[in-house]
Amino acid sequence: MPSMSRRTLLRTVAAGGAAVSVPGLLTACSSSDSGDGGVSNAGKKLAPWPAYRPAAGPKPDLAPTDAGVQAGYTSYPSELVKSVSRTPGDGSTVRVMTVSFGTPPKPASSNRFWTAVEKALGVKIEYTIISQADYQKKMATVMAGDADALPDIINMFAGFTLPREAQFVQRRAEDLTPYLSGDAVTDYPNLANVPTHAWRDMGRIGGRIYGVPLERPLPGSTLWLNQDMFADSGMKAGWSAEDFTAVARQGTRGRTYMLGAANGSLFGNAYHSAAHNAPQRWAVTKDGTFLTAAADERYKASIAFQAQLRRNGSYHPDATSISQIDLTTLYYNGTVGSMQDGFGAYLPKYRESKGKMSPAAALPYSVGGERGGIVAARRSFGYTVLKQAKKERIELLLRILDYLAAPFGSQEWELVHYGVEGVHFTRGKDGSPEFTKLGEVENNTNLPLKYLAEGPQVLFVPGMPDAVRALHAWQRKVVPHAIRDASFGLQSATNNSQGATLKTFLDDTVTGIIAGRLPLSEWDAAVRKWRSRGGDRMADEYAKDYAANT
Repeated sequence: MPSMSRRTLLRTVAAGGAAVSVPGLLTACSSSDSGDGGVSNAGKKLAPWPAYRPAAGPKPDLAPTDAGVQAGYTSYPSELVKSVSRTPGDGSTVRVMTVSFGTPPKPASSNRFWTAVEKALGVKIEYTIISQADYQKKMATVMAGDADALPDIINMFAGFTLPREAQFVQRRAEDLTPYLSGDAVTDYPNLANVPTHAWRDMGRIGGRIYGVPLERPLPGSTLWLNQDMFADSGMKAGWSAEDFTAVARQGTRGRTYMLGAANGSLFGNAYHSAAHNAPQRWAVTKDGTFLTAAADERYKASIAFQAQLRRNGSYHPDATSISQIDLTTLYYNGTVGSMQDGFGAYLPKYRESKGKMSPAAALPYSVGGERGGIVAARRSFGYTVLKQAKKERIELLLRILDYLAAPFGSQEWELVHYGVEGVHFTRGKDGSPEFTKLGEVENNTNLPLKYLAEGPQVLFVPGMPDAVRALHAWQRKVVPHAIRDASFGLQSATNNSQGATLKTFLDDTVTGIIAGRLPLSEWDAAVRKWRSRGGDRMADEYAKDYAANT
């Protein structure tokens, strides 16, 4: 099939788009509140990042790289180190709150995992768990509430833009700079083991350090394939956009669709825009100017490409309404041949599909002969802040986070991730932990301690060494071509106050075009409206903060 240029594709989709009205315009936005300037790092003395002190641990079977390829372990360490020298707590009660992607846990009184962690930490834990679907609404209530009612430890999830989040943190959370900046972090060895890239992508607020980041691997949103379905439909190494289109059409038949997408994912746009080498939200030029992805022709071309895939019938018909959880079920049972998810979802993908299907992370296709990229994730899944308190209390809470941030290959990591041996897990033939029936119910998915603090992530799939080798090989191929959002770790007053509304406007326009409810010709007008209502101010504010951080 001859290569189709971006210009041809854009022209084709523009002609075929449905002639319907643009979504409701954003209400007029006033200029940024001058009081928001306190969160900017511009003109502030910047606290040094915490000193990085890598923890001793088992040597990986597959080496990491400076570019961002993760360390891989094809087997579980035979000897576990002890990373915490004493019980962190003092017997007091600690109130915590995090986002959750699991089902609610059993109550503490009947939850042996919960009890074991409390004993190890030396505190009683009162846990408020917020489902992903309720996170924004619940956090808005918490942020507007009484400061005295705040939990001691709060997970700020990076998956959503919370209005005036930075202002809330600066006003209500403890400034952790004296405890963590520079060599001060060495009082908490596991926190010192968190790489600098995670702290940078978490970012400072007003030049200060207010949180502890949850480190994440470099690859971000990933297209997960049912490898057998795609291979049977003609998938080949070094595929082009035309090859991708042909495979998607070939494999879609009856009630089986090669492309699945969840509500809010823009039909999996992250994977496709990166394959088109479009910027991921923001790009920065050599002179420090910030450019929005929305105005880039490559981003527009990715929308046009997806609109064509949708018209071909390759997407599941519920792509604008189905939840991510329900989409995952369709992926496992073979109804859809692919789905977009975070790279960190590899563990459940391999574990849950074992014996049913062969998952694989998709390589990007090329467009017009140009090799495609992948999405570079924010290296901090979110960050954890502490309620303002006396010095002794803050130090106790940091010791708790230090325990939870224990590295892979430690006794503490095993307890937090698998529970108690013989109760929540047993050992496989290779020594890998394997959940018992109780462990499938009592774990750190349903009691999500991993969203309070966590050590640097590694590649490890219990009992599946070939999966680790495949993931490591995939990373070596794609990590050099990762496209990073230049705004990570930076502050913009306009984004803090209006970012959620502005993002929703553009996202709804993308979804409307791909779904066929809007013509592609509406995109440029939508971008102009977005820029005039705050996008250009964000670009200017990010540029100033970027200059202050470099």
